[in-house]
Amino acid sequence: MTILGSVLAFVVAISILVAVHETGHFLVARWCNIRVRRFSLGFGKILLSRQGGAPDETEYCLSAIPLGGYVQMLDEREVEVDPAEAHRAFNNRPLYQRAAVVAAGPAANFLFAVVAFWVVAVVGVTEMRPIVDEPPPDTPAAEAGIERGQEVVAVDGQETPTWQRVAMALMDAGFDRDAVPVRLRGEGGQAVTATLNLRAQPQLKETTDVLATAGLVAYAPELPPVVGQVAADSAAVAAGLEPGDRLLAINGERVASWPELVERVERHPGETVTLAFERDGERREARVALGTQERGGQAVGLLGVGPRIPESYQARMEREVRHGPVAAIGYGVERTWDTTALTVKVLVRMATGEASLKNIGGPVTIGQFAGDTASMGVIPFVTFLAIISISLGIINLLPIPILDGGHLLYFLSEAVTGHAVSERTQAIGQQVGIVVLLGLMALAFYNDFERLLGG
Repeated sequence: MTILGSVLAFVVAISILVAVHETGHFLVARWCNIRVRRFSLGFGKILLSRQGGAPDETEYCLSAIPLGGYVQMLDEREVEVDPAEAHRAFNNRPLYQRAAVVAAGPAANFLFAVVAFWVVAVVGVTEMRPIVDEPPPDTPAAEAGIERGQEVVAVDGQETPTWQRVAMALMDAGFDRDAVPVRLRGEGGQAVTATLNLRAQPQLKETTDVLATAGLVAYAPELPPVVGQVAADSAAVAAGLEPGDRLLAINGERVASWPELVERVERHPGETVTLAFERDGERREARVALGTQERGGQAVGLLGVGPRIPESYQARMEREVRHGPVAAIGYGVERTWDTTALTVKVLVRMATGEASLKNIGGPVTIGQFAGDTASMGVIPFVTFLAIISISLGIINLLPIPILDGGHLLYFLSEAVTGHAVSERTQAIGQQVGIVVLLGLMALAFYNDFERLLGG
């Protein structure tokens, strides 16, 4: 996807998730009879505004900077309050109500994830079975004796019906272990057990491509180099490639099979190459700048095409995930719980040094993922929204002043001591929280640009 497309997808994603988060605060505040003075999507200058009716007269706003939002409640610490309305001020409500209002934002993000995963399960999605190709030399998978054509059934006791579940199970297992059990199924159906030594691959702590770094590469059948799919806004589109085209050569090097095509393309990340292809019996050529993606900690070339796969191969390599409306509820809750637990574990590992801080991504990385998933279709984008919504909920629960988690920490102190945290302490806490958040933002931006410059 183009840079503009990625930016638009990022803005849409953030706007949706912020709206969900702030709606959580808003609804619970209303239920607790707390007056909401303003509900704004975005920060900065107000572009559009509408005044709600009595008795609350909330001002609903759309502001200029679409990267956040806020719910402004009546509070004696911020404005002068009419004595007749004092009982509806946030600071005068019972402790449990104030805590409920603050916790409602992250809770809304988790609930959104459940609903999003429910939609994915009901609509259905086709995912690739985790069938491995020949592991690259000197990778944990190669050293464990994993062979081409075997399907990963479970990692560390967790079932892995899709590649995404394999990646999650590896991250859950942790990268300081030297004996992670992997159950596999051979092409003939025979059960096989292998043991991955993840500690032997230090790059696992820093890479964003856990599977490739571990040596678990997706199976590439011996197919002819015939184009089956062309990704939107890719190098293939710029070259004029269409489904049905047969690739003949890259920079004069003959291409006889799909794996050879992949190997030739990956050798030239970001470079301009000459493609020779055949269409309707006619030989054609095109000059095109290849894209770049990270694989196994290295930059590789990207053309943006998929092979034409016969139905017999599809039956073996693909799995359709689909549930009825009732069963999908359990699926949504399970996926949300698993993703939440894994995210928390990764954060803990980064805090303890077991995982690298390079895994923290900022708006550039999120924007790239937003654009990529949006270009793939509605269901991948909805899945992306669910995952980012969970991350937003977790981040807001961190015990950092100015975040929801910091306010909940103050409320916990109030519950234990019997009196509210002083305004001076809260002011100091806000300053500390701002410094911490600015530091995290700086680290995220640094990681983003390092990936861009390194890629």
